[in-house]
Amino acid sequence: MKFKVDQETCVGCGACENTCPDVFGLADDKSQVKVDSVPAEFVECALEAEEGCPVKAISHE
Repeated sequence: MKFKVDQETCVGCGACENTCPDVFGLADDKSQVKVDSVPAEFVECALEAEEGCPVKAISHE
């Protein structure tokens, strides 16, 4: 599964990094996806991070 962060929407709050630090991290005050394809063991926390994003900047395919 692949995740992406809309850089225009992201406010850099760090909620996704706190929820799933193996997948998301902050760089230049914006969230970044640290892996190209999220390993199965991190999909659940990545989906939690997507759901918990206060500005809905995270999506997946």
